[in-house]
Amino acid sequence: MKTLYDVQQLLEKYGVLVHVGKRIWDIELMALELDNIYKAGLIDQHDYLIAKLILQREHEVEERKEKDPKKP
Repeated sequence: MKTLYDVQQLLEKYGVLVHVGKRIWDIELMALELDNIYKAGLIDQHDYLIAKLILQREHEVEERKEKDPKKP
């Protein structure tokens, strides 16, 4: 697992499809759903932590875009 798309695929395995309309909101909702799947014991700690790190990184990227839309 390396990308946000990979996290989306992981969530889809458990019937979770996320599309709120704004990328940062999607990432936040994916993090909540991932927490729920982990608490339910459906995924192991390694996959959970890797997915959380990916979501955190992507969230930070989106926050930077919102603060300065000129920078990628």
